[in-house]
Amino acid sequence: MEERIVTGEQNEEDSDIELSLRPTRLAEYIGQNKIKENLNIFIQAAKMRNEALDHVLLYGPPGLGKTTMAAIIANEMGVEFRATSGPAIERAGDLAAILSSLEVGDVLFIDEIHRLPRSVEEVLYPAMEDYFLDIVIGSGPTARSVRIDLPPFTLVGATTRSGLLSAPLRDRFGVLSRLDYYEKADLCAIIERTASIFHMPISNEAAMEIAGRSRGTPRIANRLLKRIRDISQVSGELEISMDTAKTALKMLQVDEAGLDHIDHKLLKSMIFDFNYGPVGLDTIAATIGEESQTIEDVYEPFLLQIGFIQRTPRGRIVTDKALEHFGVKR
Repeated sequence: MEERIVTGEQNEEDSDIELSLRPTRLAEYIGQNKIKENLNIFIQAAKMRNEALDHVLLYGPPGLGKTTMAAIIANEMGVEFRATSGPAIERAGDLAAILSSLEVGDVLFIDEIHRLPRSVEEVLYPAMEDYFLDIVIGSGPTARSVRIDLPPFTLVGATTRSGLLSAPLRDRFGVLSRLDYYEKADLCAIIERTASIFHMPISNEAAMEIAGRSRGTPRIANRLLKRIRDISQVSGELEISMDTAKTALKMLQVDEAGLDHIDHKLLKSMIFDFNYGPVGLDTIAATIGEESQTIEDVYEPFLLQIGFIQRTPRGRIVTDKALEHFGVKR
């Protein structure tokens, strides 16, 4: 898959800068206000009762701050934060090693929890519900089951594909929170905060321009700002200006709606090669040289979110809103 600047998926470059940008308290976390309000109450109540917080499931598109929120939960509870991911836990023994090392009240964060192997997931059920593990040691006639008691802990699971979670696992989370795409004003505030951490002032209008092209996603906003900062500094600016922001975004091929060259390629193919649709997913994939799964998981969600395409029983169609964006009439 071609490298994109406007994808919410994390890359190596992001991980280098995101740690320094992450807020550590709910009060510092910008956006997702309803989730913050609810978590603040649940955290306060758990601390008053001197109990571990209920297990929390955070779901929604990539790049919206699920990992950051999990770390903040641990910080607000005053406990240790342990992080892993679904693909990294291959066997029940891997999970047992992680869980048995936890202290009372600790937060265990499992990213991409929908990718846990089924055998591991089944071991997790009693751990979440009754704080114990049943591990089978050995095989055949000599096999025996060993029960390991666990301290009360909080599991925070994160997923971009909540529909892939099994019902038994989903039901064991006491708090389910969906993170939604950010409003432009919240993204602007995030960009200004990041710019101050970078020690690079930015005009409010430049921050709003970047926010409007960030697809409602803080990770994309910060990634764009990082590239624009480079261009601004090379130009000798003391503050990122609106003109520089626009010039840089044009260089990065990110248009006013947050679409990049791959989005343009996909949409223009549907408009000009297939007469606005309907057209099948496999046909689109073959035309633009991408895999069907990549189009469905990576490219389509945002285009559906902003109303540029629609899914129908006969295939994908381009909407009037998309035609207006490209200045095309039916």
